Amino acid sequence: MDAGQMRKTELLAELALTRKRTRELITSLAEQQLEVPYHPGVNPPLWEMGHAAFFYEVFVFNLLDGDASFDPEMDDLWDSFHIDHQDRWCRDLFPGLEKTLYYFDHVYNRMAERIECKPLTDKAVYLCRYAIFHQNMHIESLVWCRQTVGYPSPPGGDLKRPAPAEVSDEFPGGDVIVPAGDWEIGMPGNSLQYATEDFAFDNEKPRHLVRLDEFAISRCLVSNQQYRVFVEDGGYQKPEFWSSGGRKWLTEKNGMELVEGEMKPRTEAPKHPLYWRWHAGQWQERLFDHWKPLIPDAPVTHVSYWEAEAYCCWAGRRLPDEYEWEAAALGNRQGEAFHRYPWGNEPPGPVHADMNASSMAQNPVYDYPAGDSPFGCRQMIGTVWEWTSSQFFPYDGFCIDMYPFMSSLQFGDHKVCRGGSCATSSGLIRGTYRQAYLPRRNDVYTGFRTCALP
Repeated sequence: MDAGQMRKTELLAELALTRKRTRELITSLAEQQLEVPYHPGVNPPLWEMGHAAFFYEVFVFNLLDGDASFDPEMDDLWDSFHIDHQDRWCRDLFPGLEKTLYYFDHVYNRMAERIECKPLTDKAVYLCRYAIFHQNMHIESLVWCRQTVGYPSPPGGDLKRPAPAEVSDEFPGGDVIVPAGDWEIGMPGNSLQYATEDFAFDNEKPRHLVRLDEFAISRCLVSNQQYRVFVEDGGYQKPEFWSSGGRKWLTEKNGMELVEGEMKPRTEAPKHPLYWRWHAGQWQERLFDHWKPLIPDAPVTHVSYWEAEAYCCWAGRRLPDEYEWEAAALGNRQGEAFHRYPWGNEPPGPVHADMNASSMAQNPVYDYPAGDSPFGCRQMIGTVWEWTSSQFFPYDGFCIDMYPFMSSLQFGDHKVCRGGSCATSSGLIRGTYRQAYLPRRNDVYTGFRTCALP
């Protein structure tokens, strides 16, 4: 098979998998479940589906081929920058399930035909992959929508996957030392392989050197057991552990919660992570539509930046900044082979990481030894998006990408998270990937690891 045919085969496989997973996430819900209650962190599932299909139209059919949209009158409604978030719940504006599926399938069939029959220039490959990766971002948001509103777990998950029993006895835990030095950060700003092996979003570029002092970072994510001690020590009630931003988050007058299917004002300050409860003499965690006993060795998840920061203050630790995180995860030095993943350049598989909405962060923090970083840090890809102390800003030399809103709207007031989560698609992630979340977000799959104080 020549290189051109291999490109087609790979793109068609990525497209087919993306189509399959999206369709399953939609069609596995009863039609009345598609009418999700309003929540600022989610979108109606049918709008997500139509929006993703529209993205292919804009950046492949319109931009690349000069073709018109399937229904130009719908363009503003599928475009996230032309319709207010709350207006996406106006059912009279949007087609129902049958018509949305028809539109979705029409666009995907047309995309497959285009990949198969038209020349695949580097620009075409880049734009096709960009649209596919964008859709995978929405696959993750469809997964966390189910968690937010308490729907059944996504199809295909294996929430009972056992951890290797021997690892808990052999794994040393504690910190690893990352030596002082110059570390390569990010992806190339100008690369001949920009459409393939060096594909990246604008906020990951350009690659540059960062000088870091020696630091110690934990091998593992903070576990439920570790975080539970903070909770039971009254950590949420002790203002000395919370920054001014954290104290404001705890007492937000306009804080809202999804209660009995409706957004209602928060009646009391948080005392524990969002999906925890004390019930029948034990801590429990809600996993989609079921309450289950809290797994002590599993990572704490669905915590805001403010909660992670307060835990660190209580524990006498700190969050890594995003450069420290990337150095510990990838260990890239100038002049050496560049690693996109902690274990090298082999794409993530089930042995490396908890991804693709499979185990849903239910495995112990010491699981997945095959995914270790060069320094021995575990689960730096998948499981949970890891909070860092860094504000989300552009790298020096930043250039806006073909999609002008991929990063620019988040610069300044968002925090950087790294590594992907259990709900992230494995084909989307790499160690240089930068996610941006507002520090108050606790409805997404966020967790953290800590560093020793200097």
